[in-house]
Amino acid sequence: MRNLVILAAGLLSFLSCLAQRPAQPPVSRERFHPFSNGYALVWEDQFNGDKLDTSKWAVRGVGPRALGFVSPEAVKVKDGFLTLSAIKRGDSILISAVGTQGRYMTKYGYFECRAKLQKSSGVWGAFWIQSAEISKGEDPSSFGAEIDIMEFFKKLGADIVSHNVHWAYGPHQQSTHGMQSYLKGVSKGFHKFGLEWFPDKYIFYIDGYKFYEVTKGISNIDEYLILSMELPSDKMDLRNTVFPDEFIVDYVKVYKKK
Repeated sequence: MRNLVILAAGLLSFLSCLAQRPAQPPVSRERFHPFSNGYALVWEDQFNGDKLDTSKWAVRGVGPRALGFVSPEAVKVKDGFLTLSAIKRGDSILISAVGTQGRYMTKYGYFECRAKLQKSSGVWGAFWIQSAEISKGEDPSSFGAEIDIMEFFKKLGADIVSHNVHWAYGPHQQSTHGMQSYLKGVSKGFHKFGLEWFPDKYIFYIDGYKFYEVTKGISNIDEYLILSMELPSDKMDLRNTVFPDEFIVDYVKVYKKK
């Protein structure tokens, strides 16, 4: 029995390690620049004007989500910025998400946003790429993946940004598990969050610094872009959240190899 207890404890420890990886610094001090690496700009939104460009984006998933509601009220475009908010309205919390599904879908290339992260823990800003086919099969090459270019869970630390890849939505869903990047000062001011997507790998960047290279869960189909302010499913996770909070995006750009 004692051996079984030790074995079970070891298994739990192993599973816990799979769920989150220790935060790591950049793997290279050289900065990545898309133009000098053979890329050309093919799509962008600088968020000029005073409203969301509906030829590029739509408010995504309006209605209940986690502990709140996705609402167009929490999406603002002003002074060259897209602001995605988490807002308290009485007993309700309004959050926001926009996506390019049906407007702009693509595969491979370099994807980047410049953004200022939210101030609180509990809620979190995210920049990700999503497959419309992900729940229809388990092969990511054919059915795509969810590629989390950036999520900022401030409870993990003010200088830590998370990345992940999920595929095969359903009972056999798989994941690379949380990859944590440490970059001092990332929670202050604006920073660039990028992904290089190849037919055989993903590379994750912050401010041009390379942090992770991943060869699992590779999608080989067209997918769409998403920017969102997210909420947890447990009210206790909101105990340190200060409302309203904001995820502010300066631009989103997509580059392709020339």
